[in-house]
Amino acid sequence: MTPASPHVWLRGPVEGVPPLLQPAAHALLQTREDVRALAAGLSLAALHARPGGSASVAFHLLHLAGATHRLFTYANGDGLSETQQANLAQERSGPDPSMDAESLVRLAEESIDRALAQLRATPESQLLLPRRVGAAGHPSTVLGLLFHAAEHAARHAGQIATLVKVVGTTAT
Repeated sequence: MTPASPHVWLRGPVEGVPPLLQPAAHALLQTREDVRALAAGLSLAALHARPGGSASVAFHLLHLAGATHRLFTYANGDGLSETQQANLAQERSGPDPSMDAESLVRLAEESIDRALAQLRATPESQLLLPRRVGAAGHPSTVLGLLFHAAEHAARHAGQIATLVKVVGTTAT
């Protein structure tokens, strides 16, 4: 990053996003930029490497996309679709080793873009509405889910940054 390109949160408000949701939008946009910069050019070997038995960059990208979508689904007051449940099962079994970096980055970006659209469509008057999470129905609120989704995505971007430093871009 250059001095001419400050972190997203220093660039001002995200157009169309309610003021109370600006921090979540900033975190999601920063995650989107970081993921693209870190992972887009990784070789298959680097993408799927699991140093020390850790999760791979591929896993983090797949999980970032899926978890963001699931959390925003719950924030919307909906349950998971069959497709989302199938995607969760795929996350648990691990990403397809033939999935390349561009495909996985695109999945993450598409999930973040959907999340940003939902932030823009979420009235601040609904932020404290109760929501249930997962099969166990854990209690949360719209606000809690939106902020958790954003910070969760940012944590996985951080994991990707660390893994790329460990495995390099063309791991063998």
